[in-house]
Amino acid sequence: MIRNRSMPPGILIPELGYADVRAAATWLCEAFGFYERLRIADHRVQLTLGDTSIVVTEGPQQPDPAHASTHAVMVHVDDVNAAFTRAKAHGARVVREPADYPYGERQCTLVDLGGHVWTFSQTIADIDPADWGGELRHRE
Repeated sequence: MIRNRSMPPGILIPELGYADVRAAATWLCEAFGFYERLRIADHRVQLTLGDTSIVVTEGPQQPDPAHASTHAVMVHVDDVNAAFTRAKAHGARVVREPADYPYGERQCTLVDLGGHVWTFSQTIADIDPADWGGELRHRE
């Protein structure tokens, strides 16, 4: 794949709409630990976290209620408790407090200032998917 300095890193790059792009980018950096990579006027900001990216773009002030919870962005982190505490301190609305799950992850779910749902996940054990009812279909 050809590298383009104008594109953020990652294979899958979610674009999330916010009423105030710059305020949202600042909030996401402060609350979730993103870094601002590229600002494009007042309508678009690329943010990175590790080797992944999102694009903050102009969008509706309030999400369409019919589609408000049809997706979530999952972020793999080293410390879910720290991510949760930081986001909550910046006003993220709590959907699920940090909890351990039988598939080897500790997760929490929060809603950001634009109404987008975020799940933060920390690996706490290497669990065979068959142990909890999963079926591994493809090995990388």
